[in-house]
Amino acid sequence: MSVAHRRPKLGLALAGGGPVGGIYEVGAMAALDEALTGVDFSQFDIYVGVSSGAFIASALANGLGPGLLARMLIENNGNEVFDPDMLLHPAFGEYLKRAQSVPQLLWGSFKYYLSDPWHLGLLEAFQRLSHAIPAGVFDNAGIDALLRKLFSAPGRSNDFRELKSRLFLVATDLDSGESLVFGSAGHDNVAISTAVQASAALPGLFPPVLIDGRYYVDGALIKTLHASVALQEGADLVICINPLVPFDSELAAKRPKRGRLHHTPSHLIEGGLPVVLSQTFRAIIHSRMRVGMDRYKHQYKNADVVLFEPTRDDADMFFTNVFSYRSRSRLCEHAYQRTRTELYRRRHELAPIFARHGLSLDLAILKDHRRSLLAHQRRPDFRATARALDASLQSLDIWLQQRRNA
Repeated sequence: MSVAHRRPKLGLALAGGGPVGGIYEVGAMAALDEALTGVDFSQFDIYVGVSSGAFIASALANGLGPGLLARMLIENNGNEVFDPDMLLHPAFGEYLKRAQSVPQLLWGSFKYYLSDPWHLGLLEAFQRLSHAIPAGVFDNAGIDALLRKLFSAPGRSNDFRELKSRLFLVATDLDSGESLVFGSAGHDNVAISTAVQASAALPGLFPPVLIDGRYYVDGALIKTLHASVALQEGADLVICINPLVPFDSELAAKRPKRGRLHHTPSHLIEGGLPVVLSQTFRAIIHSRMRVGMDRYKHQYKNADVVLFEPTRDDADMFFTNVFSYRSRSRLCEHAYQRTRTELYRRRHELAPIFARHGLSLDLAILKDHRRSLLAHQRRPDFRATARALDASLQSLDIWLQQRRNA
């Protein structure tokens, strides 16, 4: 088959962002899947996931489309799959292991101090006690257990090698600081569920995950999206979704307050340390991602990379706790509607890009403002109903006249 007639290879890259980030990605993909003609989001050629994006990417690669994932979130269908409590169990095993090391560390510190008490300060001598601090507060082993159960259903697999599409989940080797791509050659014998657990092991919150004698933590430590993995695999078009962006409070203040669920402070410092750290973290990873996106344009000139993310004035996404789950329906709908708006706003930019790969935007769907992921919020179109009823009555009248004339 000539290159000119080769079917375009499509890739999807999903960044992390905790449960809220995963929920945003599901809502955004539901909008994309609905409005993009010529592609099925559960049948991409390549999936790349990092952190919570690894969770969603592994589900998609197993045939769970955006619509099904959205229903799971909104209708509470299959709630056990998305229950964030699986991320909030204390890491008792880690606590116990560290506690058992305290006597030996204390005795060693005491001997070290006595070896030269005139020149050693107490803080310096007993610094080794920091080794007893747990490497993670919560135990995320529940991710592995739940995904093993989910992927054991007929037609699904927990084995990278058995999937119809290529799935790549990125984690960071703690001892070398380098990225490792599970699902790549030589690293595809690991269970998908375990690779997701490793990719989502955010340092400080979750203990590193031991795989084949190596410890792994969150894949976002090196890169935010890792879209380059899909490009290196020959993807012609990579659709990227990044749920975390830095917040612009001045821009947000100009937006109408109606419908906004979170108060927007004039200065983010009013939100205290959590808000300051959130803004800092988002600014760092977003700046790094932008550098990578610019690099792709030069390294992969024959490929297209399209990014979707919240706007910088999106207070609802910024001020929602990344581990919040109670607002999942609202957040999923929020991402769905925001992405629909963005698709229509960028239609002139995106249409030629998608057309190069056999895809097109269905503008009629994007213009239909009655569409919603929340069934109970879908307002009936009384005019359309009236037209349909009128047409039916006319057909009935014609049929009756024909019967009378027969």
